[in-house]
Amino acid sequence: MAKQDDSPRHAIIGAGMAGILAGIRLRKSGKAFTIYEKADWLGGTWRDNRYPGLTCDVPAHAYTYSFEPYPEWRAYYATGAEIQRYFERTAEKYGIMPHIRFGAEVTACVWDEARSLWMLTLASGETAEAEVVIAASGVLHHPRLPDIEGLESFAGSAFHSARWQDDASIDGARAGVIGNGSTGVQIITALADRAAHLVHFQRSPQWIMPVPYFEYGEEEREAFRRDPALIDAIRNDPEYWSNIHRFTRAITDVEGPEIALIEKLCLDNLENGIADPVLKEKLRPDYRAACKRLIYSWCYYDAVQKPAVNVEREGIARIEPEGVRMKDGRLHVLDTLVLATGFQADRFIRPATVKGVGGVSLDDLWAVRPTAYYAVSIPGFPNFFMLNGPTGPVGNFSLIDIAERQWAYVEQLLDLLHAGRARAVAPKAEAHAAYEERRIAAARTTIFGSGCTSWYLDATGVPASWPWSYEAFADAMAAPVMDDYLLDAR
Repeated sequence: MAKQDDSPRHAIIGAGMAGILAGIRLRKSGKAFTIYEKADWLGGTWRDNRYPGLTCDVPAHAYTYSFEPYPEWRAYYATGAEIQRYFERTAEKYGIMPHIRFGAEVTACVWDEARSLWMLTLASGETAEAEVVIAASGVLHHPRLPDIEGLESFAGSAFHSARWQDDASIDGARAGVIGNGSTGVQIITALADRAAHLVHFQRSPQWIMPVPYFEYGEEEREAFRRDPALIDAIRNDPEYWSNIHRFTRAITDVEGPEIALIEKLCLDNLENGIADPVLKEKLRPDYRAACKRLIYSWCYYDAVQKPAVNVEREGIARIEPEGVRMKDGRLHVLDTLVLATGFQADRFIRPATVKGVGGVSLDDLWAVRPTAYYAVSIPGFPNFFMLNGPTGPVGNFSLIDIAERQWAYVEQLLDLLHAGRARAVAPKAEAHAAYEERRIAAARTTIFGSGCTSWYLDATGVPASWPWSYEAFADAMAAPVMDDYLLDAR
């Protein structure tokens, strides 16, 4: 490892997957950095979410840093607890722990033009300085509670899935789950054999993609330990990458053969997986596949056919002390109500106040929609870089791979600062405007804009995601177009 520099200093906001990655890369190159984490431990979404049934919908061996394969996964899809342990182990192994300040929420980042550095303010009132800010705060970390009348009146336990209550009545009790994204589906599959009565409240059914599931035995894990090439073979499996590329082509060509194949696979799964015709129609989607995040599950349809489970498609009128009152007057009496209602996906680093050149506020810049040039940088906010920022790729693939590609891009910009060729770098406003114009026009034609409601959409109804192929993203991240950046020379 190189000898550590004193300048420039790097402030990384967030000790989740992306923040740990940034720390590892900076430490390897000998750069000075501090990771500011608002919570009392690392892990981000894998720390916050620990509900029953939590798994990643990316194959476990593909959901690792490229430089840190992990032979200990116990199944093809890893549980949340396993993934959390992986990040803890990796942070320890690469010497990141001493660089993390826990319980250090950043509430403000203000650019000091005279000195070309960022002034950070913490919730404690403490201040710090850094020439570079890496916003690795994640996307899904501000829970969204449903706007349902009477929610506060419920006499039992009611809580968001990201704030799981271990002492809630589940076993042999009456439980309800509001929401049927990946979280809701996973919770239902985990509780179907535990609750005496389980209701899955859903506004619209999901497209369920059948996927393989199997466990790795000790013999297989030992083989992975002895021969990492076996892990590489899984990570580089042509079929896995073919599926990713097919998925992104499906997103961008709504009338193409790829999306037709996805819909056929999901509908065949519904037809063959659900016996009762009434339940089958309850679970039949009325919008295009992948318009919402596609659900990968090997057991949801089995779970909802168990005697204790009831799929509820009627609208909710209100919550009462005894349970959930439907619009048709029926009451579901419940002991526990789980709110699997997602997150405020437009917050990113906010509610921290971020002010750039001339005191321009990020809140003002993002008044219409959160945006960043190629999901990484923002005009007027020098030396401020985002990992998994707004307009980045979203879908059923590894965000670790996305973050690593973004870091390779950011690192090339940081090299300008490290080499003394510039003291500040930010994208040109006209380059960002042209990018957004192209992106919005393309996003409107993707499957995300085909007519459903989802967390992919911004406040104006425009899909907030990368609207081109996975290959196009990889190409864009290979090297910044330097003519699109303003360099403040030393």
